[in-house]
Amino acid sequence: MKLSGILTLIICLLIPLVTGSLSGLANVGSLNEWYVQLNKPSFNPPGYLFGPVWTILYILMGVSLYLIWKSPAGKTRIKALIIFGLQMVFNFAWTFIFFYFRQMGWALVDIIILWLNIIIMIVFFYKINKFAAIIQFPYLLWVSFASVLNASIWLLNK
Repeated sequence: MKLSGILTLIICLLIPLVTGSLSGLANVGSLNEWYVQLNKPSFNPPGYLFGPVWTILYILMGVSLYLIWKSPAGKTRIKALIIFGLQMVFNFAWTFIFFYFRQMGWALVDIIILWLNIIIMIVFFYKINKFAAIIQFPYLLWVSFASVLNASIWLLNK
């Protein structure tokens, strides 16, 4: 791999990793003060699990982004990159809506839109690079679980 390819891969990995880290760091105070006091369902995972899971998911997003970025130019690739960006916006926003603004209902709306964007992203990625699409299934599954968790916490704390 040439130096330009390595730099592109690093940038593609950093985009989701930095985005996720910034949203997490910006909201850690609310996590420690507010979230711990909420009623949560029995299937709520321990807090230490979220960091490693999201790190793995962000790395997989970065690898997929790289594979799509390096694919031949065209309308499908442009659409795939746009939908990747959109899902990152909803991913980033969810943390602020849920933790900073403490709007669990609106966070649920955001995460449902995120979930739909992930499905659309997988469809577009699949047209370009099947592997880039397939490695997004853990992300889809985690966000599916997180959606149920968000809804449950919202209902338990209305």
